[in-house]
Amino acid sequence: MKNIKTFICISNYFKGTDFIIQLKALGNKVYLVTSEKLRDKPWPKEYIDEIFYMQGSDVEWNLEHLFLGVSNLMKSNKVDAIVALDDYDVEKATYLRENLRIDGMGQTTGRYFRDKLAMRMRAKSCGIPIPAFCSLFNDHDINTFADTISPPWVLKPRSEASAAGIIKVFEKESLWNHINEMGNNRFKYLIEQFKPGDVYHCDSLILNGKLLFSLSSKYLATPMEISQGGGVFRTSNITYDSEDDVAIKSMNEKVLKGFGLKNGAAHTEFIKCKEDGQIYFLETSSRVGGAHIAEMVEAASNVNLWKEWAIIEDALVKEKKYQLPELKKEYAGIVLTLSKYKHPDLASFSDPEVCFRVPLEYHAGLIIKSDREERIQELLNNYVDRLVADYTVVIEQNKVVNFH
Repeated sequence: MKNIKTFICISNYFKGTDFIIQLKALGNKVYLVTSEKLRDKPWPKEYIDEIFYMQGSDVEWNLEHLFLGVSNLMKSNKVDAIVALDDYDVEKATYLRENLRIDGMGQTTGRYFRDKLAMRMRAKSCGIPIPAFCSLFNDHDINTFADTISPPWVLKPRSEASAAGIIKVFEKESLWNHINEMGNNRFKYLIEQFKPGDVYHCDSLILNGKLLFSLSSKYLATPMEISQGGGVFRTSNITYDSEDDVAIKSMNEKVLKGFGLKNGAAHTEFIKCKEDGQIYFLETSSRVGGAHIAEMVEAASNVNLWKEWAIIEDALVKEKKYQLPELKKEYAGIVLTLSKYKHPDLASFSDPEVCFRVPLEYHAGLIIKSDREERIQELLNNYVDRLVADYTVVIEQNKVVNFH
């Protein structure tokens, strides 16, 4: 009994059930802090010792109230670790760790995984290629950027967790119109040169600063395209040991080490520019990728990122050795769209490669796996057409559901 450890999991979004279940299965005490609006979600309550609900959503939580609540919990419980399950929870977890002096990522490192301006400045100092960028603090700097860096440009929120809120700009006058409309919110944005190209993501596990596992995948329709024009999200892992695979994994390792991520899971995005063939860093996060990318990664590699992350956290506090599961090198892809039906019937997608049907309401999505990369691409293309014809609904950008 003496090796029972206590974990606080923080999530403002319904996710991470595999993480929670695994943590409890390893003999730990598990507390969950989540938003009041998620009270009725199917949390795995038999694996959670107690759930605490916070008012507000995302960045609206009162951190002082959160701190007081966790402090009171600590009067009768020794808390061993605090884990942020979603992007918006990173600040909350780092704030608690700093104030309660609990091991793990602190606020300075946390910024590298949440603030897109901090990410870019850190990448630049680490010699990692990035598109030209500028903060919106100083008018002269903005004018210099606009006069010397060729458009198009993108205005990006510094701390959004998805592609929502990105504005594409084509000339200087329009840029200043957008900046002036923002008022004092301008400081929460940055401007960056838009690089046309293919967007990749690398999903990783890391322990004691050592990269244990990574899988490179390519978006066939990017989150930015989906959030701004609707359509069908899709991604699949790329050819193992190909030139792009080697380059992306190498740069991913440089990012995670340079940014100081010591333990856990990471989802990092890159773009391969069509104009110069160069791979550039876009952004990173200290979490499992959203939009059911975790299930896709598991289908291709036999690594369940949520479960393995939980085992890593358990190994850290218990000072145990961690062993990756046996890896396989197969191929998988996901196709996912907003659906006009609350519970779409996807029974007609009956190919043997289908291994997972996305359970979200008003979403139609499937994960497929095969030992042949060409088969994945063939099925994804086929499924996109069928989903668009029978299920897809396009809604206005300000109503878009984030693909967490």
